[in-house]
Amino acid sequence: MHNLNIQPITLPGLELKRPIIISGPCSAETEEQVMTTAKELAAQGVKIFRAGIWKPRTRPGAFEGVGTVGLPWLKRVKEETGMFVGVEVATAHHVYEAVKFGIDLVWIGARTSANPFAVQEVADAIKGMDIPVLIKNPVNPDLELWIGAIERINRAGITQIAAIHRGFSSYDQSEFRNHPQWQIPIELRRRIPELPIITDPSHIAGNRELLEEISQEAMDLNFDGLIIESHTCPDKAWSDAKQQITPVRLKEIIDNLVLRRPKIGDTPRVTLDELRKKIDLLDDQLLDLLKERMNISEAIGKYKYDNKITILQTRRYDEIMNNRRDRGSQRGLDEEFITRIFESIHEESIHRQNEIMNKATTKK
Repeated sequence: MHNLNIQPITLPGLELKRPIIISGPCSAETEEQVMTTAKELAAQGVKIFRAGIWKPRTRPGAFEGVGTVGLPWLKRVKEETGMFVGVEVATAHHVYEAVKFGIDLVWIGARTSANPFAVQEVADAIKGMDIPVLIKNPVNPDLELWIGAIERINRAGITQIAAIHRGFSSYDQSEFRNHPQWQIPIELRRRIPELPIITDPSHIAGNRELLEEISQEAMDLNFDGLIIESHTCPDKAWSDAKQQITPVRLKEIIDNLVLRRPKIGDTPRVTLDELRKKIDLLDDQLLDLLKERMNISEAIGKYKYDNKITILQTRRYDEIMNNRRDRGSQRGLDEEFITRIFESIHEESIHRQNEIMNKATTKK
């Protein structure tokens, strides 16, 4: 648990109910594009408009946003639609410019949250202001770095804070642009239960076909909202065209969401408790089996030491992984899930054998 002062996000005159919906184009391109998209979103009932003004791109030459020239467009969105507006900030200059033009909320992007110096610069700039700050997870799957960014903003006196879960970069091939790794935001919720979590299906998916599925999973996990990129003409967007949708399609996704109860009612409680007891029993059995397996790993480590055999046996490791994946698939278990489990088991087994080797060597 962390000693943070987190208060609910409030916007004047707007009652924020779950799911909080934030939408708008990946990039503000032209004043006409911004206004058209905003008016279409407002017509669909969206109350919070987002647009990228400064865009950190992977390589130079890509469209990096229109910059400060786009902020008056967002001011016009507020005036003509009554929507609240938000932008991404990465430097002190961005913060000062955004506040000068009446931006209602800001978020810190994934590349910025990965750099404590950059987060601290934003924190120092925003100190003393009364504005909600949303913090995206770092590009890499590092929960402590994410929490560190949250702590830096909170220590600057900002209490209206939310986390944005936008997935994590991975070298592995996947259907996702950024793998969701749901266990990381789940652990964040466990550690800081009062912190709102908003999922970013657009950056997780990287394509519009997966948006509805990811949005529903976020709701099933009882997260608080969604930030989804929308554009009046997605296929002609200047950045991230494949992951943007029209405001009409956004409304369809929102309407299709099934919002399950966050708390368990009295009626199904007995059945659920019984199922949970079974899980507890099975978990105890799993732990006993893992302990027994590690005991055998230690015995193998002793044998390898006595017989001058190296710890890592690549052929045996490949054999285990291929065999366990196949056997897991035969039981209806996901191959990626089985791979992660046995990679962790193998890592711990190697660690145990290393300890055996080092102790034996030290005694000589």
